[in-house]
Amino acid sequence: MKERTAQMRWEARTQGPLLGLAVAFAVAYAVPIVAPGADAWVHSVCTLAEWAVWAAFAGDYLVRLALAPGKWLFVRSHPLDLLAVALPLVQPLRLLRLVSTLLLVGRRARMAPQITLTTYVGGAVVGLMMFGSLAVLRVERDAPDGNIKTLGDAVWWSFTTMTTVGYGDHAPTTGLGRLLAVGLMISGIALLGVVTANIAAWFIARFERDDAEERRQTALLEALTAEVKQLRREVARLSGTEASASVPEQADS
Repeated sequence: MKERTAQMRWEARTQGPLLGLAVAFAVAYAVPIVAPGADAWVHSVCTLAEWAVWAAFAGDYLVRLALAPGKWLFVRSHPLDLLAVALPLVQPLRLLRLVSTLLLVGRRARMAPQITLTTYVGGAVVGLMMFGSLAVLRVERDAPDGNIKTLGDAVWWSFTTMTTVGYGDHAPTTGLGRLLAVGLMISGIALLGVVTANIAAWFIARFERDDAEERRQTALLEALTAEVKQLRREVARLSGTEASASVPEQADS
């Protein structure tokens, strides 16, 4: 129990710094793609920043593994974290570190209200779309037959892919780009489904609260009506008793 408590305290303390490191990694990953003609030192700084963030996440994973009460259970329940830490050099999988961070924030919000959870998942959808766009642009921009040449093309393709619209005006032509498309489609459907489900759950909960309040008010009105009827019967009984008592008095007089 003490180890579990220590793990929870560590995750609570590191949630904010990890999110800040994820933003730094996002910037370092995006700059060389958006500005490929930047100076060499800019690319070098971005590469160093990516490695520094990866080292921080790797250290966080090792600490959480050490604090976990069941080591093998922790490894099995966090496969995305392990994959992102173990395979940092594979270009598409480097994005898993960002996705893992978003999922980490989502796990912290597991017991949060529906609206808060939807906000977290909505942020994950936006992050996945943007970094899916960057990844496919890096892969497809230099492809001989590629038709995704600009960031605008990549964002449009990412949006239509996540929503399964698939207009077909932009599509990856390389094997790696198509692999990214499959991952984006599966992840997009799952995340958008979670957003829809949580919004529906919020409306259902709101309607249930309204129905419960209406039933409570109805019960109060029924109880008040019963009390009024009882008072009327009591008044009628008392009035009848007074009337019968006044008749003998008149007879005596």
